[in-house]
Amino acid sequence: MSVTRAVQPALEPKVGRRTAATKYAHPALLLVGIVLVALNMRACLAAVSPMVVEIQRTFGLSATASGLITTVPVLFQGVGAPLTPRLTRRFGTERVVLGAVLALGAGVLLRVLPSVAALYAGCVVIGVAIAVLNVSMPGLVKREFPQKAAAMTGVYSTTMLVGATMAAALSVPLEHALGGGWQASLGAWSVLALVAAVAWLPQVLKARQERTVAVKVPAQAAPAALSKEAGTSPWKSGLAWQISVFMGISSLLVYTLVAWMPTILADHGMPRGEAGLVFAFSNLVQVAGAFLVPLLAGRMTRQRGLALVMAALNGAGVLWLLLAPVSGAWFSATVLGLAQGGSLGLGLAFIVLRTDSVLGAARLGGMSQAVGYLVAAAGPVGAGALHQLTGGWDATLLVLLVLAAVAAVAGWGAGRNRTV
Repeated sequence: MSVTRAVQPALEPKVGRRTAATKYAHPALLLVGIVLVALNMRACLAAVSPMVVEIQRTFGLSATASGLITTVPVLFQGVGAPLTPRLTRRFGTERVVLGAVLALGAGVLLRVLPSVAALYAGCVVIGVAIAVLNVSMPGLVKREFPQKAAAMTGVYSTTMLVGATMAAALSVPLEHALGGGWQASLGAWSVLALVAAVAWLPQVLKARQERTVAVKVPAQAAPAALSKEAGTSPWKSGLAWQISVFMGISSLLVYTLVAWMPTILADHGMPRGEAGLVFAFSNLVQVAGAFLVPLLAGRMTRQRGLALVMAALNGAGVLWLLLAPVSGAWFSATVLGLAQGGSLGLGLAFIVLRTDSVLGAARLGGMSQAVGYLVAAAGPVGAGALHQLTGGWDATLLVLLVLAAVAAVAGWGAGRNRTV
């Protein structure tokens, strides 16, 4: 293989880049594929929450073991994220996305087999598959929509939350409609993964044809470009660490409150039915934040103020939950929904705004999401342990307040007009 061909993937965003209109049969097919893939990326996680009690009863699991059903996928999102840039360089982003979607569907089916081992093995497969998609999709968006990367990130992050909301709302009705218990309800989400895989297949086929056409790069420029790309490591960048900390703490706040917010409200006297409605409303509001914040970020040279606003809203929502958990529940749900959805969108926007190449976006995505999800996995478990130790929720909420302040500091650094 010539040096020109060897460095082609690394240089594609900068030299001889093909537009989405020429690379794909039709840009609408790419957009449909992105939306359908994004719908899957949170749906299978959100679908399991209403089913945890039934799963626990089926297998006779303890409360701790039941908690692992939601914690294991988050943990393995962090473990799998650093592997993705290597996969995309070797196989191409299109094939990696297709493989991850198919693996996600397989993990969903594995999770519903009549075995505890299969249950947790399915959770591992789901976590790794989502990790691969988490890292590869921002780079793909950056490559195919370079002038509208932030706006497309808003569409992508919003679609993920729509999928989560849809799955949480439909899990119980699906159980009744299909008549197969929690296994049928959770297994049905493999169909959505199959639909996404079919919709994505034209991109894989077209990319295979395009790989036969070499992008022309001057031979004398190739070694220097290759050296530059190979020597870039986000793990040695302070900016990359600030982005990772911002994403990690933001994710920790989300997953902690996803796990415990309804319980916090119920423990303070709110009826469980109303607590569930408050929580569902908060998830719905996240959609607005996830869509609007990346759009705003893309119009700004620096996003420092936006990051501070997101951290402040997170802090305000947690503080109100601490001071007035029942009377202020709907206010807290609104503020936290905007903050959590907006922080997700802003974190993903940082990946495309703070890098100048597809490979750089993949590497930063791998690092930030590895750190982010490993930190996030500790949130629900740590919050539960602190609650058990203190007998209440005040200490947990105070810790979340402190972490929101840390996120503000990290976001201030991440919002600088620099690239990794």
